[in-house]
Amino acid sequence: MKLTKENAKTQGKRQSFDRSAKSGRSSARTNPKSSSDLKVDKEDTEYHVGKGKKRKADSETEKDSTHVEKLVKIPIPSTLKKQLVDDWEFVTQQNKLVQLPRSPNVDDILKKYLEYRAEKDGMMTDTVGEILNGIRCYFDKSLPVMLLYKKERQQYHEAVLAKTSPSSVYGAEHLLRLFVKLPELLAYLKIEEETMLHLQQKLLDILKFMQKNQGAFFVSAYDTIKAGGGGSGGRGKNK
Repeated sequence: MKLTKENAKTQGKRQSFDRSAKSGRSSARTNPKSSSDLKVDKEDTEYHVGKGKKRKADSETEKDSTHVEKLVKIPIPSTLKKQLVDDWEFVTQQNKLVQLPRSPNVDDILKKYLEYRAEKDGMMTDTVGEILNGIRCYFDKSLPVMLLYKKERQQYHEAVLAKTSPSSVYGAEHLLRLFVKLPELLAYLKIEEETMLHLQQKLLDILKFMQKNQGAFFVSAYDTIKAGGGGSGGRGKNK
């Protein structure tokens, strides 16, 4: 099974994102994170991990342990790790938001990557297109559930109107957050090891592409949150 739009939809029906959050909790217990990783995930954990619940039964714990072992590794380049930490600090500590809509948005970035691969490889492959469509679908479904900090939620409701996809509104800042969550989401797909390794290579290549274009894809200035909760608008600038 490949990372396609159809698979993402099927997975969405079978597995709620709450379950992903639970697996994330198990992952946090099994594999201690670095201080920077903990810093990035600190506020997300507050929303998606239940508090005061009893410990799971042994069988459930074993199931979660197996799930953790299946997690595909997607190492984030060091400069993008710093981007994640800065992003966390802007939103949660300085009460600032990314100005929306973003340009380039997620759709634009994925399209640019497809053009980049076509030029580099001398052809446009269906496999790359399927992976990018899958990423877009995962982004649209997961953004309101697990990719937003609490202070960004009102802005989301104001910016993403009916029949508007998040991938046409948000940009590299939130796409990068998806790559942090992808290992948990992909663990629920039934993918052969060889296919998973190929997918992992493509995801790493997309991250390198984002790193290479970091100055053009990410903003350097966030907007101050207004009293009502949304961004002030008009001051976000590209690096």
